[in-house]
Amino acid sequence: MSGDKSLIFKIFLLLISLIILSRLFYLQIYEDKYQELSENNTVHLESIYPSRGIISDRNDSVIVENKPTYDFYIIPKQFRVQDTLELLRSFSISKEELINKLNTAQRYSIHRPSIFYKEMDHSSFASIQSKLYNFKGIFHSPKPTRFYRSPILPHVLGYVSEIGPSQLNSDSTNYYLQGDLIGMSGIEKTYEKDLRGIKGYKLKLYDVNGISVGSFNDGNDDRIVSNGKNIKLSIDSQLQLYVEKLLKGKIGSVVAIEPSSGQILAIASSPSYDPNLLSGRNYSKNFLNLQTDTLKPIYNRALMATYPPGSMFKLLQSLIGLEKQLINYDDEIYINLNNIGDLAPEGMYDLSKAIVKSSNNYFFKLFRKIINQNKNSNTYVDSRIGLEEWSKYVKMFGLGSNLNFATSSVSKGFVPSPTYYNSYYGINRWKFSNIYSLSIGQGELLVTPLQMANFAAIMANRGYYYNPNIVLEIDDKKIVQPNLIDIDIDEKHFEYVVNAMEEVVNSGSARRAYSKDLILCGKTSTVENPFGYDHSGFIGFAPKSNPKIAIAAYIENSGWGGRAAASISSLVVEKYIFGEIKRNWLETYVLNGDFIDEED
Repeated sequence: MSGDKSLIFKIFLLLISLIILSRLFYLQIYEDKYQELSENNTVHLESIYPSRGIISDRNDSVIVENKPTYDFYIIPKQFRVQDTLELLRSFSISKEELINKLNTAQRYSIHRPSIFYKEMDHSSFASIQSKLYNFKGIFHSPKPTRFYRSPILPHVLGYVSEIGPSQLNSDSTNYYLQGDLIGMSGIEKTYEKDLRGIKGYKLKLYDVNGISVGSFNDGNDDRIVSNGKNIKLSIDSQLQLYVEKLLKGKIGSVVAIEPSSGQILAIASSPSYDPNLLSGRNYSKNFLNLQTDTLKPIYNRALMATYPPGSMFKLLQSLIGLEKQLINYDDEIYINLNNIGDLAPEGMYDLSKAIVKSSNNYFFKLFRKIINQNKNSNTYVDSRIGLEEWSKYVKMFGLGSNLNFATSSVSKGFVPSPTYYNSYYGINRWKFSNIYSLSIGQGELLVTPLQMANFAAIMANRGYYYNPNIVLEIDDKKIVQPNLIDIDIDEKHFEYVVNAMEEVVNSGSARRAYSKDLILCGKTSTVENPFGYDHSGFIGFAPKSNPKIAIAAYIENSGWGGRAAASISSLVVEKYIFGEIKRNWLETYVLNGDFIDEED
């Protein structure tokens, strides 16, 4: 037995010796070889940025695409340049900037790459490409950036810029790295995950001279890039271009909707800006200039600006009065001018005439009937009950909400409630005489142009709507259409009011918008503005039967609604339905923009 133990011990010692000898051989031969490889070569992980998804319009015309740019990185330990002046000229930087870039990179790591120059355009890259061999330790990586074929729709499209520290910290997916681009607003932000794609990467070997010597591990560890998804919008680019042309030099907005679907055909805010200004290496400078511009070109008036609806709101008051049987189609009452300021003449009025003539005093009386229905003997309580019912009707039309428009930030406007007036005046301390300005769409009531375009669509549909939407497809997959929202008011009342809207254009305050080839139904507003000239407002739709387009326009400081807003809306409708403008005199009038001083 002792002999067996001795043999086992000898075998164990032999195995230990073999292991030690093998390790020594590996360390001397293979480790030395690996060390030589490590000393003479560097493995770089080179990100391959996906092409961000293309954005097109309803007719498949490209609105947003990508153009190639190049980021340059520096590895301080490998950095060697024979002709420093050539390097400075190639990258259009000063000697001080070069020193700062090098010091910053060294503080980070002398072995790892740091950003040296961002987003060089393709033509500049082509001009220096042959010189890159002379700049040891500087490497480049292609990176697509946004390019806008036509300078349209910047407020809704949004923009892309370099990701910030807070966004990096909140990125639970660890997808982004410092220097990556990310959607910051609008469609670019809302649909970021669809548009961005999935980054790929290559592991490449570089020798000490900065020359690529092949792929690491034969490319087996590389990841293939996956480009972003394409998005198709409901926008008609040609109509959008025309709307923005009409708005040039003005302050305001226009929203046009297809009533049968809720799809937005055009949405413009003015002043505007070229979206290419916020793409590329001059982003920061351009953004600061736009942000500090006193005309606020970045501000999206179509979605964020709020105004009193003015006389356009009389249409809604009419529908409430008819539905609650507070008035009938044939009722006539005598209207004097004792209650509220008015441009309509004194005389006998039915509801249709009151709409066409836009009689403030008629709607003063109608609103009093809506608010005070004698449901309580206490006039303060009775006013509260009336306003509660009124608010419910108003909100049915989408006012006081963002209409589930999730593509951009959207104001809800404001529909005053009893709670609001209780906080302002005190409980049971306010009544009709405190809120009568609501009768003509003034006072505390606030709406957005988007909401009023949607209201025009409701009138076109005679009592229903789809929440406004702007994205039709993502990678050829259709977006589910929003649910139909029905207004709990009899359709025949809508038809009556629509007939009056037709007459507003034919012979009333919007007669400048009349065209014998186009049956346009509409209503103007001259919105009171305590800070200057009144705002010009208009809503409408056309044709009267089987409507194709509903529209709202607010043009600030432009006076009567029948001038700027009605004229612009009429031209937009004409352009969409006929594809051309027949009333050149009206187009010239709008482009000149002299709305205040001219005679009617």
